[in-house]
Order: sequence, then structure tokens, then C-alpha cells
Amino acid sequence: MLSQHLPHQLPHKVKPQVSTFPNSETLYAKHQNETLSQLFIDLDRFDSSSSRPQEPHRPFFPFGNPFRMISPKGSVLSPQLLAVLHAFEVTLGERLKKLMPKSNDEILSLSWMALAMQMLSETHNDIKTLIADLDLPVHDWDEKWIDVYLDISVKLLDICIAFSSELSRLNQGNLLLQCALHNLNSSSSKQFARAQSSLDGWKKHIHSRNPRIEKCDGILDNLVGSLDLPKVKKSPKGKVLMQAMYGVKVQTVFVCSVFAAAFSGSTKKLIDLDVAEIYTWAPEFISLQNLVNEEVRVRFSSGQFTVLKELEAVDSAVKELYPIIPDVVDPIETELDLKTVEQLGRATEKLSEGLDLLAKGVDGFFQVVLSGRDALLSNLRSGGTLYDRGSGGNIGVQAVN
Repeated sequence: MLSQHLPHQLPHKVKPQVSTFPNSETLYAKHQNETLSQLFIDLDRFDSSSSRPQEPHRPFFPFGNPFRMISPKGSVLSPQLLAVLHAFEVTLGERLKKLMPKSNDEILSLSWMALAMQMLSETHNDIKTLIADLDLPVHDWDEKWIDVYLDISVKLLDICIAFSSELSRLNQGNLLLQCALHNLNSSSSKQFARAQSSLDGWKKHIHSRNPRIEKCDGILDNLVGSLDLPKVKKSPKGKVLMQAMYGVKVQTVFVCSVFAAAFSGSTKKLIDLDVAEIYTWAPEFISLQNLVNEEVRVRFSSGQFTVLKELEAVDSAVKELYPIIPDVVDPIETELDLKTVEQLGRATEKLSEGLDLLAKGVDGFFQVVLSGRDALLSNLRSGGTLYDRGSGGNIGVQAVN
């Protein structure tokens, strides 16, 4: 019979030992739960007392009170579960720290974007590992958890397809640049005319809009809406899973919104998430989001048509070379523009390499999401229950041996 764990193809990892914490298991769990429980009570009291009579009552947290995850009203997390959750969140914080650029020039370089996609793939893989560590069979999942997982995964597949189409479009523009560079190596006036025509075609192509990228707004809005944590009752493991998935969703929305803004040439797709500082990874995320989003807005406000570093370098070289080409009528004058041609050649090569690297990263993330989705559906079938989103209910399926 197929494994009941997600993903079924991954080996079951040894659960982290609680000895990684400074205190003993019992003292750590007691201190953690008592502290958070008191904070939960204090926050509810603060929220109620601070609301004015003439204003409607508003929750203290924009995406629900995260302390309800481990509040005394529900199941108390054991030291082992706290250790699993703590290890996941610490790793997430370390990945976010790796994305913090050393300088603003690194922001939205294609190499930085490829790293962001790699970190995102690793985090999504960690969710699979966490499910195995929790020893949480799919047949024990609440329908809401399954609904959240499947709904998010299909949206991520859609956004990966949109990003891949944009990278493919940019690569098509590189063919025009290669043609222009080939013709510029000639001393024929006809070849120069062809080079100018190729550059003219590149400018029109690169400034056109990709309909799939324009449709990312709706996908991102839905992902933001999914940040609200589903209520989990009588399932400590479910609480850990939902809190871990919240961190994954935050990182996913951030990366995807930055990519969408960069590809669309507009800050309208840039999203600023308000994350409570109670999460271990929150400080790293807040610092990263503030730095990257601010730099993106600054670049667009300066009039740049793109915030992609390598693409901007090519555009600058084309702008410098394009108006000079009609004046070139003999080999002597051609020598005067050799440095500019070489500059365009180097910029084109870097752009091509960066696009290929990022395309592999996006494809890798697509495969991670797809494999996780397929594993869940496979386990649902083998576990005897298939969640039918269309009918809104469960369909009994005989287990497959």
C-alpha cells in the first residue's frame, strides 16, 4: 500500500531532539506555553479595552491572532512538536537572511532572483519533511488543510507558468540582439542597416507587455487572502502544520510579488505584508521586505523602464549604440564604436546567462510544487478518501494495495 505520509517518496527523518533547547523538555514546554498563554490573554484584554465605543471592534492582528495556535483554549503543544516547529522556523529565518543583499546593486539582479527561487523551493521541500516529521497521515488531515494546500499549489503553478513565459519572451529578444551583434561585426553598410533594424525590433519587443504577467494581480491577491490561518481544533500536529505553512506562504507571496513587479514594470504588484513579530523568522523577513520593496520603488520612480539589473545594462548599451549606426559609412568610423559594440556583447551575454539560470530556478520550483500536489492526491486516493473540491465533499475510494 502506498505510504500515508506526504510526501510518500521522502524518507522519514528522525525527530529533532529537545536537547537543542537550553532548558529541559518539561521546563521549556511549560515556560513556552505559560508565556504565550499570558500574552494571548493580555492581547485580548488590550484589544477589547482599546476599542472605542463609536468604532467597530477590530482584531489586533490583521491575519488573525497567531497566539490561538498554542493557546490554552486548544491543545497544548508537546516539547517534541515545539522542537519540530522551532527547527523549521529557524531554518526559514536563515534562508531569508541569505537573501539580504550586501548592497542595493544586488537587488533584482538575475542571480539574486535565482537565489530567491532556490530558497523558496527549499522552504517548500521543508514542508514535506515537516509533515513526515510530524507523523501526520493524510487521512488524518482536516478538509480545510487539504483545501488550503491544493488551492495554493494550483495558484503557484499558474504563477510559475506566467514567470516562465516572461523569461521565454526575454530570451526571444536576445535572438534579436545576437543578430544585431553579428551584423555589427561587418563593414558593410547593408549589414549595419540590418543591425539597426534588429535593435529596433528588440526595443519594441522588450517594451511590450506579457498578458500572463498582467494577470498575476488576481493570483497574488488570492495568495494574500490565504494568509489567514485556518482554525485548528483538537490537533496539536495540525497547529504546527498551519503555523509552518503560514511562514511558507509569507515567503512565497513576497518573492512572487517582487518578481511580478519586476516583470510587469510596475510597483502596483508589489505587496507589503504586515507580519507579527512573534515568529522566529519575522525580524529577517521584515528587514528583507523593507529593503527590497523600497529599492524597487526608488528605481521605478527614477524613470527606469525595468528594475532588472542585467536588462537595464543591455538597454543602456542599445541606447548608446542605436543612434550612431546610421552615421557609420566606412570601416574607419566603425572602429570608433568598437567599445560600444563590445559593451553590448558583454551585457547581452550576462543577460542570457542570467535568464537561463533563473528559468531553471522557476522550473525547479514548479516541479517542487507539482510533486507535492501529486503526492497529496496520491495519498488521498490510497488512504481511502479523495477530497472532491468540485462537489464540496468526500468521495470514498477503495485503498490501493
